[in-house]
Order: sequence, then structure tokens, then C-alpha cells
Amino acid sequence: MNIDWVRQYCLSLPNTTEQVQWKDDLVFKVGGKMFAVVPLEPGYHWLSFKCTPEEFAELVERPGIVPAPYLARAYWVSLETEGALPRAEVERYLRRAHDLALASLPKKVQSKILKSGARKTMSGTRKS
Repeated sequence: MNIDWVRQYCLSLPNTTEQVQWKDDLVFKVGGKMFAVVPLEPGYHWLSFKCTPEEFAELVERPGIVPAPYLARAYWVSLETEGALPRAEVERYLRRAHDLALASLPKKVQSKILKSGARKTMSGTRKS
């Protein structure tokens, strides 16, 4: 189970934080809102992420992708294996999940996050 590239990609997204929750899940958040979860121990799922209702309906029809336990009502899917989607597609869905989580925050919080991300990018301390 290779989660290193997923972790690296998620942390490259603006203002992403990570935290271990529920004992053995690595959770990625923006502004305190979850957008992706990777189990740290092998299990039934390799990666879960938030998506739009349309993406949810499309993705759960594909082999190796199921509604995420406990989070499906909020349009989260789980990939059962790393090979369920090509890496480029996983990265695109993770970017979209990040954007959805950011958009769900109050406007003041969004503005603060976007301004701090712009300052970091302009000062050269963060790569885009």
C-alpha cells in the first residue's frame, strides 16, 4: 500500500493540513474541512475523497470504487485499491475534493485562506 505520493500530492495543495484521526486514518483538511482520508493500515479501502453528486454517481458505477462508509451521504467515494483509477485521475479528483472543501467554508474563512496562500506563493516559500 503506497500512500506516500498521495500524501505528497495532498500536502502540495494550498493550505492543506494532515492529522491522524480515528486511530489509524490519515486525514487531509483545508480550513478544518476534510477532503481526503487514507488508512494507515491495510484494509478494505485504499483512499476516500469528497466529490460532487454527479462525480459520485459516475464513480460508484466503476469497478473498485464504492460509496465511502459513513461519508457516502456527503458524496464521498472509496477506492478499494490503488489501481482503481489512474494516478492522474486520482490527482484530479483530489484537487477537486480540496476545492469542494474550501468552497464549503464560510466566505470570510475562504478569503483568509486564499490571501494567506497568495502571500506564501508570492514570497516564494510555497511551490504552486
